[in-house]
Amino acid sequence: MKSIDKVEGTFDSRNRDKRGRPSQATIRRLPRYHRYLANLLSEGILRISSSALAERMHVTASQIRQDLSCFGDFGQQGYGYNVKYLYHKIGLLLGAEAGYRAVLVGVGNMGQALLRSRMFERRGVRCVAAFDRDPALVGRIIGDVTVLDGDTLEVFCREERVDLAILTLPADAAREVAPVLAAAGVQGVLNFANTELPRELPLRVENVHLDDALMLLCYEISSTDRQREEQNG
Repeated sequence: MKSIDKVEGTFDSRNRDKRGRPSQATIRRLPRYHRYLANLLSEGILRISSSALAERMHVTASQIRQDLSCFGDFGQQGYGYNVKYLYHKIGLLLGAEAGYRAVLVGVGNMGQALLRSRMFERRGVRCVAAFDRDPALVGRIIGDVTVLDGDTLEVFCREERVDLAILTLPADAAREVAPVLAAAGVQGVLNFANTELPRELPLRVENVHLDDALMLLCYEISSTDRQREEQNG
């Protein structure tokens, strides 16, 4: 029986950095692969070629083969990819099965929406608590997560060995909280606050700027409108 791990495609050095590691652009495409593979599994599709996957994702088959070759040998010529196997392997790369523990800080409208969205458990992350300094919120249970007093954040994170924090609070408060999280041993932050956190802190930070995304979308629409006006003279 032939192995399904034979490479479907060839190595391309453009997908690696100067040290031979996968490039940041390649790494940032992994969650998208993971999401599309999950959709395939939900449809009962257990095998797919790079060209068929490329058609779904609106990329090239060559791009898919080059990206995946940076992490291992996942395909077989003439067979394609075993969807379940590839989904599992990419999940391992993304830490989806590592059992990371997270807290959410700032239980305003966005924070409450995230707690109710079940985003964490779908990605293999367990949100163990939320924190806020508003007495009206402390003690409430939102999306199965209990809201605790913000003053207990550092002690809780240290004692519970929290890995990640999601910040959904004002910019000034986020800059104050970041050193507290670092001191408590938190390793990474998903930052929804509209600010950059201090770079000297030993934290891996992923900034989510919704304002920037909205402005870029508006720019694209505006550019299309201008092109139409120019064409119509």
